Amino acid sequence: MKGIIFDIRRFSLHDGPGIRTTVFFKGCPLRCVWCHNPESISPNIHLLYKAELCLACEGCVKMDCPAEARKAVGEVVSAEIVMKRILRDCFTFDESGGGVTFSGGEPFMQFDFLKALLQRCKEERLHTAVDTSGYAPLAHILEIAKWADLFLFDLKLIDEQAHRQFTGVSNTGILENLTKLCDTDKSIEIRMPIIPGITDTRENIEGTIRFLLKLRRAPLVRLLPHHQVAMAKYERFGIPCKLPPTEDPTAERMAELVACFKASGLEASI
Repeated sequence: MKGIIFDIRRFSLHDGPGIRTTVFFKGCPLRCVWCHNPESISPNIHLLYKAELCLACEGCVKMDCPAEARKAVGEVVSAEIVMKRILRDCFTFDESGGGVTFSGGEPFMQFDFLKALLQRCKEERLHTAVDTSGYAPLAHILEIAKWADLFLFDLKLIDEQAHRQFTGVSNTGILENLTKLCDTDKSIEIRMPIIPGITDTRENIEGTIRFLLKLRRAPLVRLLPHHQVAMAKYERFGIPCKLPPTEDPTAERMAELVACFKASGLEASI
C-alpha cells in the first residue's frame, strides 16, 4: 500500500493530545482562501520555486538545483516506510500520552492508504487522530471511525453559500457527516479557524453554536487564530493567494469568542 505525503513532522504539540508525530497527506478537495498549507492542495508531486534562493546558474536545467531553489513537494511512500518513521517516536508517545495524527491536505482523499496506516497503528497500540475537513463520503468517515481514536473535525463556515464562496465546496455533506459521527462513541474535537471578517462574524459564530448544540453530544471546540507566518508560504512558493490582506485576530478578540462558546454551555479553548 502506497500513498503520497508531503511532510512528517515530529514532536508536534497542537495536533491532538500529548507529543505527536503528524503525517501530512497530499491533496485537498477544498480551496480555502486562508489555507495554511497551500503546497498540500495538489494531489500530485510538483515543483515549487523559491526565487530568493535562485543563483541563476542554470544548473537545474542540466541536473539538480544546487541552491535548492526548486523543491519537489510530495513523495510516494509505502505504509511500511511511514510506520518506520512513526515508530522512532514511540518513547515520546509513552511519556506524554501522545500518538500519531494524520493530516493534510485532506487524508480522506487517500482513503485506502489512511485506513492501512490506522490499522498498522492499531497493531502497535498507538493513539491515532485524523484531522479532516469532513468533506468525504459518509461510508468512508464511518469506516475510519472504526480505527481512529480521535477526529479533529474542521468546521469553518455554517452558511452554505459562504462556505462555497470561501472554500469552493458545499458544507451540506460536511454537516451531515459531523452529525452522524457524533451519533457514534468516537472522540471528536471541532477545529474552527478564526479568520477576521470571514469566520469570526456574529452570524457565523452564533450559527455554529446553534448547530453544535443540536448534536447528540456537543464536542470540544478549539479556536485556531489566523496567523501571518503561514501566509508567507504563498510568496515563498510562488502560489497565488486569494485572501485579502488580513490582520491576525487579537488576544482580546479570541478571548471574546471563547467566552461566546462557553456562555452557550460549550467547552472551548484557543
